[in-house]
Amino acid sequence: MEDIEKNYSIKLGAGTLYGAITRLENAGYIQVLESDDRKKPYRLTDAGREYLSNQIKDIQAITTLGAKRLGLI
Repeated sequence: MEDIEKNYSIKLGAGTLYGAITRLENAGYIQVLESDDRKKPYRLTDAGREYLSNQIKDIQAITTLGAKRLGLI
């Protein structure tokens, strides 16, 4: 939560973040890594990388269309 707030100026509640982590883990997009610390590190799975890549492509298409409609490109 601290990383998200620091880098994106977005403050998330614990329930929001942990709910998202649970959904991502259940979908097979992230995997918990071993840790001796209280904090749980995660890694992006191959399925998660593919899903994220597709989401980025969709967002890019939307922003490109918006930029064209605004006459920016």
